[in-house]
Amino acid sequence: MKMNLPRMWRNFLLAALLPAVTTLVPATVARADDAPKAPVETKEQHDARMGWWREARFGMFIHWGVYSVPAGEWNGKTDYAEWFLEQTHMPVSQYEQYAKQFNPVKFNAKEWVAIAKDAGMKYIVITSKHHDGFDMYPSELTDWCIKSTPFGRDPLKELAEACKEAGIRFCTYHSIMDWHHPDWGTRRAWNDKATGTPDMDRFDAYLKGQLKEVVTHYHPGVMWFDGEWETPWTPERGADLYAYLRNLDPALIINNRIGKARAGMEGMDTGAGAVGDFGTPEQTIPANGFGPGVDWESCMTLNNHWGYNKHDQNWKSPTTVIRNTIDIASKGGNYLLNVGPTAEGLIPDGSVQCLKAVGAWMKVNGTAICGTTAGPFKKALAWGRVTAQPGKLYLHVFEWPQDGKLAVAIGNKVSKAYLLAAPDTALDCTSGESGAVLRLPGTAPDPIASVAVLEIDGAPQVIATAAVTQAADGTMQLAAQTADLVGSGIKLQGEPRKNVGFWLNASDYVQWPVQVTKAGKFTVTLECACQADSAGSEYTVTVGDQTLAGKVESTDGWDKYSTVGIGSVSIAQPGMVMVVVKATKKPGLAVMNLRALTLKPE
Repeated sequence: MKMNLPRMWRNFLLAALLPAVTTLVPATVARADDAPKAPVETKEQHDARMGWWREARFGMFIHWGVYSVPAGEWNGKTDYAEWFLEQTHMPVSQYEQYAKQFNPVKFNAKEWVAIAKDAGMKYIVITSKHHDGFDMYPSELTDWCIKSTPFGRDPLKELAEACKEAGIRFCTYHSIMDWHHPDWGTRRAWNDKATGTPDMDRFDAYLKGQLKEVVTHYHPGVMWFDGEWETPWTPERGADLYAYLRNLDPALIINNRIGKARAGMEGMDTGAGAVGDFGTPEQTIPANGFGPGVDWESCMTLNNHWGYNKHDQNWKSPTTVIRNTIDIASKGGNYLLNVGPTAEGLIPDGSVQCLKAVGAWMKVNGTAICGTTAGPFKKALAWGRVTAQPGKLYLHVFEWPQDGKLAVAIGNKVSKAYLLAAPDTALDCTSGESGAVLRLPGTAPDPIASVAVLEIDGAPQVIATAAVTQAADGTMQLAAQTADLVGSGIKLQGEPRKNVGFWLNASDYVQWPVQVTKAGKFTVTLECACQADSAGSEYTVTVGDQTLAGKVESTDGWDKYSTVGIGSVSIAQPGMVMVVVKATKKPGLAVMNLRALTLKPE
């Protein structure tokens, strides 16, 4: 695991440490027994409220504000974007001058919505306010908003109306943290406009007033929060704000960043302070999803920045975006993909061209994404991914089989099989004890991902298969790419998926189902790597009913692997055996990088 953290990860960690060097003390809110509470919902009512969002699967994120004026450049540096004010430490009075230059006369809400809709996106989330405190609508509570620009229009109103006309959902992002407002508890030293002592109760009232404006004027389907990690925001404030908004609009969907339980960029809640309707992994895709009943959405940039940076042309390819969309949907999540418009009001051409290619794929295969649920398989398949609808499995084939045969480990009867690209041409599909075998044409209809449909009787019945079988000499080589990864953060990394990495949570673990054909005694070795400052993690390897213990030693780097023996196990008889690697202690950043585990006959 290479621990060179992306800029947003570094910013998150730096911001989290900021209160340690700030002398301001935030106020707290005690939740009285008679404090407002969110409307009580039955499961059926909750499912109905979440229904459109769960079906959408693919949305557009828009980070747009006065930070687009400097376009990522200042004082000889070219890596800025929406965190411009925080990263430059520019005096607020100086930063405010950018509002006078913000005049996006080329903004056309209908064009933006058309770009999203043509890409197959079902909702748009735009920044009503980012961390710099600037409102992208004419607020009655502050002049630090679109009113202070020469633009003279309300972009949120225009975009909300265009979304309604096009039949997609309009949603808003609103930052809790506010570098501009004088009452935000961890006020920055460079906020030269602020006077007096910060008062979080006053700020809380201001925030609620803003949100009331947004909810009542623009009626967003989702209120997407961010900036909750600093100490002025407490679990009590999060719960109180959630209740306030749900009472204001009982149909509103709210993400988990309104609370205080998010585990960093992995985005899911851990511990106390959890509130909200869905989790928010950022710039990452969970290894295996989170199972039924857990709503989540991966948000990602199309290049390296959220806001506009004219120097950043590192666009994701259509292949990456399409396969990310498939991967996320196959695990039961939504994909929120970001664009950062210019100060003129244009979505950059690099974003537009990528989304056009994605849209061409979605026009043929979109029914295999929108309105689907997670596939029945617990981990990614070697040839691709699977999404599902009642009575249907959508097979997203990344690796087209050379022999034309695609094995699918399901026990259901297949009543019909065909490609979405050629729905009127039936494909031959046979069933047996090991599952279904689908016969495909010699050439894939789409080089990125071709979708085959299996119409089946009843709920999917997965046939358990071994990830590893025993070699002729009795050796069992358990490679990282064949493992089941269990947990919220752990994932495969490297090309081609060569190791288990990002093992940041001790509760995550790795397992392999192994088919043993010849019993005996086996030596167990691990091929692993660990940076010196993370050494010392303790772990167990369980083979069937036997457990070995080990300790991770430094290999002087996350990419420098060493083979380590931890003992022997005896397997009494042939059959399916589960091999599991778990951490029991993690003193450093991560447990280890694991490339392979080997059981070799003695």
